[in-house]
Amino acid sequence: MIESLLVANRGEIARRIIRTAKRLGVRAIAVHSEADADLPFVLEADEAVCVGPANPAQSYRNTEAILAAAKSTGAQAIHPGYGFLSENADFARTVEASGLIWVGPGADAISAMGDKINARNLMAAAGVPVAPGTTEPAADLAAALAAATEIGYPVMVKAAAGGGGMGMGVAADEAALRTEYDKVRAFAERMFGDGSVLIERYFPRVRHVEVQILGLADGRVVALGERECSVQRRNQKLVEESPSPAVSPELRSRLLAAAVRAGEAVNYRNAGTVECLLVPRQRDDSASEEFFFLEMNTRLQVEHPVTELVYGLDLVEEQLRVAAGLAPTFDPEALTPRGHAIELRINAEDPKRFLPGPGAIKTWVEPTGEGVRVDSGYVEGNTVTPFYDSLMAKLIVSAPTRPEALERAKAAVANFHLSGPKNNLPFFTELLENEEFISGDYDTALIPRMR
Repeated sequence: MIESLLVANRGEIARRIIRTAKRLGVRAIAVHSEADADLPFVLEADEAVCVGPANPAQSYRNTEAILAAAKSTGAQAIHPGYGFLSENADFARTVEASGLIWVGPGADAISAMGDKINARNLMAAAGVPVAPGTTEPAADLAAALAAATEIGYPVMVKAAAGGGGMGMGVAADEAALRTEYDKVRAFAERMFGDGSVLIERYFPRVRHVEVQILGLADGRVVALGERECSVQRRNQKLVEESPSPAVSPELRSRLLAAAVRAGEAVNYRNAGTVECLLVPRQRDDSASEEFFFLEMNTRLQVEHPVTELVYGLDLVEEQLRVAAGLAPTFDPEALTPRGHAIELRINAEDPKRFLPGPGAIKTWVEPTGEGVRVDSGYVEGNTVTPFYDSLMAKLIVSAPTRPEALERAKAAVANFHLSGPKNNLPFFTELLENEEFISGDYDTALIPRMR
């Protein structure tokens, strides 16, 4: 096993990685910005190094400062968490060139899946279903218009180098495409340094379902079930559950097999997620549903705890074992999911418009009880600053059945006492009483319908 691990991240995911590292007897090293000096992940690490001011570009994305921290502390490996440098192929290569272990997939896999067009083409070649769309960037508006005519309106306009729900627009007709193409291209150049644009079929009613994969040290790729991620605002997830209430056994078999093929196509190692769009042909006939590859996230996902609870695994431990060249803790041929798990993302944002609302935490009392888990990045007395993502904690519940999990979620939300920053707990109270969500027959437009 790795002996010392530098966690190149912050907040709840850094705290969560540190918790597993310490359980395994691995020395845990935190890096932090000046703004995060008093957060729990810094205090709970065996050692901590300040790598710069609040601006992420000068701290959590500062590769030179992070590598210097790894060298000064004698770290053997680096775990990037999610966000920041986690899907930066150049950073992964630099880490390994420096003689350190990178806890993640190889840089070539990150590069291959980082460009949405290249990823689509690779997946199509591997026999993974992809939605109708362009096989190369739409170089200009004329190319975009021609592609849309061939694909058929409405179309999705996507930044090829984008991710996290950013850099996307929908065009119902030619006039809308003229506007969205320029808007997405400008956003992509500003945010990702790459203005390449992909045109793809847009499905008005769709579910977002993803498969957790793990590339083992011996070269095998295994699928650890699916997660339903359709409760979204601005194309970003708020709720995840496993298993998906929309996926039949037959569909699950096809989904998981396609995800394994996706991983094998890029010689995938470590944890990753194959994200798909699930398109119902008929509303009440899940067996006739189609799915299409959306993208691959070459890192640990925010929502990994629901998979952990259903499969009884610690995915961070499995990541460390793969990185160290060790066998997994489980038998890949005898994986048995049990029960149902639901995750609610507790954000510092108002519950109506979902706009950020940072501030000092005056009250923070987490719910407890059977089947309740909280992965938090803050405690009472901390301040949620405006410099980073608004995620404060993840409330995860598990139970033998989905109805029981929903009841536990209701109780847990009611017993999560939080004041100071704006927060979205009232939204979850509303959601858990929503008949469409309770039924399990919902899609990515659920929140707009609620509002």
